Formats: sequence, structure tokens, C-alpha cells
Amino acid sequence: MGVGRVRRARAAAVAAGAVTVVGAWTGSSSLQRAVKPLIVPALASGLDPARDRVLLAGLAAATVGDVLLIDPDDDSALEWGARAFAVMQGSYTYLLLRRGARPAPVDAIPRYAGWAAAAVLLARRQPAVAPTLSAYGAVLATTATLSAGAVSRGGDRRLMIGGALFTASDALIVFRRLFLTEESHRRAAEAIVLSTYVAAQVLLVEALRSR
Repeated sequence: MGVGRVRRARAAAVAAGAVTVVGAWTGSSSLQRAVKPLIVPALASGLDPARDRVLLAGLAAATVGDVLLIDPDDDSALEWGARAFAVMQGSYTYLLLRRGARPAPVDAIPRYAGWAAAAVLLARRQPAVAPTLSAYGAVLATTATLSAGAVSRGGDRRLMIGGALFTASDALIVFRRLFLTEESHRRAAEAIVLSTYVAAQVLLVEALRSR
């Protein structure tokens, strides 16, 4: 695909993400409903349908997750959103493995330790959603481990940064849910969640797309 098309796709995704962040910061669910579902399709518009089928399938699942998580405090939507994002993370994992990424202890230990700590907190404080979110967290930890491993094997540094940002974004979702009660703090946290999420998607998709 042409560089210009990729850049236009990135610009459209970032613009939609910025508007969505404003919607989260101001508490405007209507603004988020109107714009958030456009973030990932805008990014996908820069991909090659013939060569990026796995990546496009993952991004379709991510779009479903984005729609479900417009209200992050709805338990049912949160669980189904986590399942949708697990499909997306699975596509990223497959592409990373196909590119030769392999897990290394130095990368895996801190990421799975963080996942285990979050799983324990969820089990103690949010047992209703803990199994689903913890299962998703394990899939995310795998993607983040492989993305870091890809860099150590001479891969694109955007993979490691994107994996780290995705981990930070989802960790903040757990932190927001468990520890923040004041509405202004919750809105600010959601805005940061979305900011890091959009940045992670841009980095990962552009690094994983076909050349």
C-alpha cells in the first residue's frame, strides 16, 4: 500500500481518537458513540485487504470491542469487550510468531507478574468479572511479551512500545475500576486509557502490516 494512504489512515485514526478522548474527558457518551467506532476502521483503511487478512480480522474484533466499551462500567459489555479484544490480541500474537518472535524470560517475567497481580486484585475485589478479564490479561501478556521479543531479534521498535502502551492502557482500566470513585478522576483516567490505546493501535498496526 502507498505511504500516502498509510499516513492518511493514521491521521484519520488519530483525529477520531482525539475526539473520543475529549468525549471521555467531558463525560460525553454521545460524542464517544459517534466517533469511537471510527478509530480502528480508519486505521484499517491503510491496509492491503489481500495481504493483511489476519490483521484486518483482528481489527474487526477490536471495533466490536470499542463499541462495547463505550460504557466501561457496564459489566456485561466489559466482559464481551474483553472477549473481542482477546481475538484481536490473538491475531497480533499469530503475526508476531509468524515473524519469528519468541518469548524470552527477561520479557515474560515482568509481564506475567503484572498480569498475576492484576488477576489477584480482580478476584478479591471484582469476582464477577475476574475470570473473563484475567483470561484476557493472559492473552495480552503473551502479545506484549512477543512484541518485546520481536525487538530483541532485530524487529521494529514500534512493536515493543505498542505492546507496552496496550498493557498500560488495560492496567489503567483495572485501576480505574478498582480504586477511583470520584467522577472527575474516573473521566480523566478513561481519557488516558483511550489515549494510550489509540497510540498502541497505531504503532502495532503500522509495524505488523504487510510490506
